[in-house]
Order: sequence, then structure tokens, then C-alpha cells
Amino acid sequence: MLTSAFVNPAFAQDEANTTIIHAGTLLADATKAPLTEQSIIIKGNKIEGIEAGFVKRDGAEIVDLSNAFVMSGMIDSHVHITSQLAPDARLKRVENSDADWAMQGATHGKRTLEAGFTTIQDLGASGSDAIFALRDASKKNELPLPRIRAAGYSVSVSGGHGDGRQGYNDDVAEVLHKDSICNGADDCRRATREQIRKGADIIKITATGGVLSNTLAGFNQQFTSPEIEAIVDAARSMGRKVTAHAHGLDGINTSLSSGVLSIEHGTYLDDSSIALFKEKDAYLVPTVMAGDFVAKTAKDAKWMTEPQRIKSLEAGPLMLDMLRKAHAAGVKIAFGTDSGVSVHGDNATELVLMVEAGMTPQEALTAATVNAADHIDMSDQIGTIATGKFADIIAVKANPLDNIEQMRDVGFVMKDGNIYKSAL
Repeated sequence: MLTSAFVNPAFAQDEANTTIIHAGTLLADATKAPLTEQSIIIKGNKIEGIEAGFVKRDGAEIVDLSNAFVMSGMIDSHVHITSQLAPDARLKRVENSDADWAMQGATHGKRTLEAGFTTIQDLGASGSDAIFALRDASKKNELPLPRIRAAGYSVSVSGGHGDGRQGYNDDVAEVLHKDSICNGADDCRRATREQIRKGADIIKITATGGVLSNTLAGFNQQFTSPEIEAIVDAARSMGRKVTAHAHGLDGINTSLSSGVLSIEHGTYLDDSSIALFKEKDAYLVPTVMAGDFVAKTAKDAKWMTEPQRIKSLEAGPLMLDMLRKAHAAGVKIAFGTDSGVSVHGDNATELVLMVEAGMTPQEALTAATVNAADHIDMSDQIGTIATGKFADIIAVKANPLDNIEQMRDVGFVMKDGNIYKSAL
């Protein structure tokens, strides 16, 4: 019959835009058990569905991962993609243009994507608008980059962590001044709104002293409580949330009490902090690999100034035990590495350290997918392989639930329906 030979052109075109991944083992949702021999149906940049067995459709492209472990693309919710700690880092601050920072970000972003991290949240970039240009290029798939959420500059107090002028002469310091530096509640509202005007998706504050600021100012709270409350209020009024870099106990607890979304680092948290995390339903982003990296790197004097070395050797070794304590107490954990301190592309080391701190491999992968997606308000789009979500999919050779080290060698990466790495 003639009708049996008829093919609807629209249907044929639709199938030509279809990709089917044959997954030997599929962890569609890291909170659940994996399934074997599954097919992921992808149309354009979205997941159409999952079917049991290895299905085929006329005109569809087949991606054979039948001997691999397949899962959702990972999410790193704390990176600094435009920069990288190096012996000449302080010199680069005055030498680099915004274009230089953007080019570095493109290189670092490609490494991060190829390591299996299909979404990142940048919490403090170098170069005024570089991170927003990279974010927008990623949205358009113009560059091989992860999906990016960006804070722009960190909001910080004068002379505190995040004010990069310490140790430079006044002429150079003036050039390095940022509009995100603030003093007093009203000025901090201004700084917050300024970052949102530039395009910030989230506001990041440096609530306490930090490791890599060039000053021996310790790890105590640096914003006043009214300043933090003003920032949270200003951000909330413009549809943004706030996350707080915080090492010291007073800054952790004040930030949580003031309504921040999460704490980055959390080095000196205690039982009172844990109670606040639970009361406020806040996330801890532990960044333990940053602590591990600076503690090791500080032994080589050429990498850091003396204040940086002293603080690295003090705080770095404490972070693994901090995570162990918080996890055992039931604090919600979202994955974040602080990469840019450590090396971009080595992000999966955080998973290994999470397991060393007492998390199971499945809990670590949950932190890097389901929890991280929830943390950055993107659970409806990423974090699991499910109908209607973006086709962000990665694969490794063997089951990381048996050995988390497998995640150091991601062999397949798809982001937004496009394949960026295929080495399995």
C-alpha cells in the first residue's frame, strides 16, 4: 500500500534531531539505585525519557555507552573560573586585562567541562565583566564551557578578605579598587545592588577573614550583623540569594542567623552552627580540596606571601574533620571545590576527599548532582536525568559507587545535548 511507504516529513525531521544513549549502567538519580541496560532518549537539548533496554529509532543517532556507567553531569557550586593560584598571581592582578581574564576563564572552563562538570557557580571572578561574558557564551553554546551561574565580584569590607588591595602601594591599590567593597549597612546595600545591576545571579559575601587574603587578620567575622542583614535584604528584594564565605565561628553563625543560603568553607563550625544549619535548612559547601591544596602548597614559599602561608597551614588541615563532623550530624552538603585555588579540571578530587571524610560514594555523588542543583535553584533543569531536563550527561568506565576514584577519569561529556568529550 502507498500509505505504508509514506513518512511524515515533520516526524522524520524530529527523529533526525534525536539522540539515544545506550547506558550499560544508569544512575539517573544519585539518591536512588542504578539500573542496567537503559536507553536515554534526547530531543534537541532536552531529555525526552528513559526506556528499559537498548532501543532504536529510525533516523536517531545512537551513542553506545553500553559498557559504561552513565549519570547526570556534575555541578560545582564554588569555583573561580577566571583565575588560578600561581606564584605570579599577585603580579597578574595588575598586568591582566578583562580580556586576559576571560581567555583564562575559557581555558579553565573547558578543562572543567571535560572533567564532567556541566554546571558551575562562580563565586568571585577576576575581570569586571569577564565572567558574565563567559556565562552568556555558554548559554549560546558558543564556547565549550559548563553552564555558568555567576556572582561577579564578592561583596567585602574595606581591608577584609575579598579586598585585593592588601600589600600593594596606594597608586596600584587605587586601580584595584572594586565597587563591591563596602562599609556600613547602606553602602553594603549599594554594593549588592551594583553586582545585580552587572548581572549577578547570586550574591557572595566574605563574612570572615580568609586564607588567601594578604593580611594576618585572622578568620573572625568582618562584616557587622547589620551589614549582613542589609545585604540579604537588598538581594532578596531583587530576587537573589546570598551565600557566605565563612571560616570563623562568629561569622558562620551570624550569616546563618541573617538568612544566607549557604556557608562556603565552614572551617570552625561547632554544635551551635550545626543547630543553625538545620534550623535554617541551609547548605554547607565544604571545599575540602581547597584546604588540602593550600596546606600542601604553603610548604613552598614561592607560592604564597607569609600571611597566606601562615593561614593555609592553620586552617587547611582542619577542613576534612569539619566535613566529617557536619556530615555525621546531618547537615545538608552541596558540592563545591573553590577551584581556582586548586587546579581547574581536578574538581573530582573533592569527591575522593568527601569519601575520606566519611561520606559514601553515593552521598558524595548526590552532593555533586541532586543537592548541588537544589542549592543553586536549578533542580527543575539539572541534577538528575529525567524527562524535560537539560541533556547534561557524563560517563565513566566503571562503577564509582564501588570506587569513587573512577570519577577522576570521566570519558564522556554531553552538555545541553551537545557532546564535548567521547573517549570511552
